[in-house]
Formats: sequence, C-alpha cells, structure tokens
Amino acid sequence: MLDRSLNTPAHLRRADNEPVEWRVAPGYVPYSEAVAFMEERAALIADGAAGELVWLVEHPPLYTAGVSAKESDLIDSTLFPVFTTGRGGQFTYHGPGQRVAYVMLDLSARRKDVRAFVQALEAWVIGALAQFNVAGEIREGRVGVWVARKSPGFSREDKIAAIGVKLRRWVSFHGISLNVEPNLAHYAGIVPCGQTEHGVTSLVDLGLPVTMDEADEALKAAFEPVFGPIAA
Repeated sequence: MLDRSLNTPAHLRRADNEPVEWRVAPGYVPYSEAVAFMEERAALIADGAAGELVWLVEHPPLYTAGVSAKESDLIDSTLFPVFTTGRGGQFTYHGPGQRVAYVMLDLSARRKDVRAFVQALEAWVIGALAQFNVAGEIREGRVGVWVARKSPGFSREDKIAAIGVKLRRWVSFHGISLNVEPNLAHYAGIVPCGQTEHGVTSLVDLGLPVTMDEADEALKAAFEPVFGPIAA
C-alpha cells in the first residue's frame, strides 16, 4: 500500500486568484434538493454566469450509490432512503453529525487534471484533520482519507472521510464528507465504499470533542493553501 499523506499535494489554485464563495447551509438539506442545486450551479459556473462555490451541508440519514456501487453492498435497503447518484465511488452514508462539503470548482480555470483534483481534495481533508492532531492518510486502491489506529495487540485502519466527485464541462460537483460526530451504527446498512476489511470512525469516536463549527473552521483554514482564497 502506498501512503501519500506526506507527499507534496497537487495544488489547484486559480491563476487569477479569484476567491471562492463559501456557504454553510442551516439545518438538514434534503439530498434531492442538494443535487438539484449543484446541477444548476455547476451549469452556471460553466457558462461563466456564477462563481465557484464550496457549500457545506448536513443531510438527514440516507445512503447514496455512486457509479461503481454494487447491489450486493446494500445490506439493508429498509434502514434509510437510498439515492442513486452520478458521483464517482460506491455506497456511502450521509447523516447528522457528518459535514458534507460540495465543491463546485472550475477546473478549466485551475488545471484540467482529474487525478490532481482528487489529490487536492485529499490534501485539503488531511490539512483539516491535522489541526486536531489527527494524521489522515491515503491508501492506494482505497478511496477516502484513513486513520491508523494502533494499541498493544490492536491495529486497524478506519475511514474518517469519503471523497466522490463528478465533472461536467470541467466543473466539479459533489465532493467530500467528513465524519465529525455521526451515528456510526448507521453504516451497518451498507458496505462503505466496498471495503469489508476496514471500519469507519469520526473525530468524536477518536476521543476528540470537536463541534461542527470547529470542523468547519478547520476545513476553511485548510482550503486556502490548496485551492486559493475564500471570498470574505
């Protein structure tokens, strides 16, 4: 396995240094409404009619199936609503206590490189986790950001953040989800991202009493070194 967590990340700053809008949604956003909003905003960005946006939301409990999802990885379809979505990846969970960041960026103004974009998202999440002294790591062949958990007689790697994106006309949407304090038992209805040999964790599960506001501030601070300035 390759650990890229210490490698220099691929930055995707705009040459014109145009700031990105940063928006936090109040309450729980229904998933279908979020997708409709992203579709509309991404089209406007591609047309030059709107600026880039990072939109932070929380969803009610639900499962989403990415384009690589396997039907066998949906263990219990009766627990929560299941949405088929066009993002990359397999099954994942969204719900209260999880910060979902929808990233609508124009890669034609940054770099038309999907791999570099995913690596930049990884670097962003890892930078945010570092502010809580959590070492986020990347593993070859496994999507997302992972935390190595070791103690005498115990060793395991748990996922703390998922990444799933879609590009249309070189504008991104969907994005990342960071587990702050979700109910981890809600993952029982799926095989998260097709991984059967690893678990899931959260900042609070790691013993860190981090609030959603604190997680948002960490994400905001870590965003600028990778993607450039945020609009005031």
